[in-house]
Amino acid sequence: MSEPRIAAIVYDRTDPVDTVLAGFAERLAAHGRRVAGLVDADPAPDACITREMALRDLSTGAVTSICQDLGANARGCRIDPRGLAEAGALLRAGLAARPDCVIVNKFGKMEADGLGLADEIGHCVAEGVPLVIGVPRRFLDAWNAFAGGLDTPLACDAAALDAWWTDTAAEPAGR
Repeated sequence: MSEPRIAAIVYDRTDPVDTVLAGFAERLAAHGRRVAGLVDADPAPDACITREMALRDLSTGAVTSICQDLGANARGCRIDPRGLAEAGALLRAGLAARPDCVIVNKFGKMEADGLGLADEIGHCVAEGVPLVIGVPRRFLDAWNAFAGGLDTPLACDAAALDAWWTDTAAEPAGR
């Protein structure tokens, strides 16, 4: 295994992380890089509050809902475990295609609890594929425990992400 190359985009609620990640994926693809992973299907700034949450697979363009309808008065977590499992299968399939970079929209509560896409994220690292992942500041402690210091924390900024790619991940992973 080559040295892990992980960019952790640390962000707050008001940061445009979804736009930064989707734009990075587009720039890599425009330069002939093979990109796999999952980004928000609708990266509007208030999307997580105003609509159903869905992820777009970067390899196929498939959109998978990860939100379940709990009813009008429900107050619990709306994440749909079945939808997240489908997204995980798409991520594993994308990784099997040996991409140059994998992008994962978020290390959230499910991943902090060792669920969600935690296994797939670990598999990316084990395969030596450069990984870019959004990390909400509220889950930074859990992320740090998960990543074990193998990541490079970055601001939620396209220029910072592009510089990371140029400096540490410009060459395809040696797999």
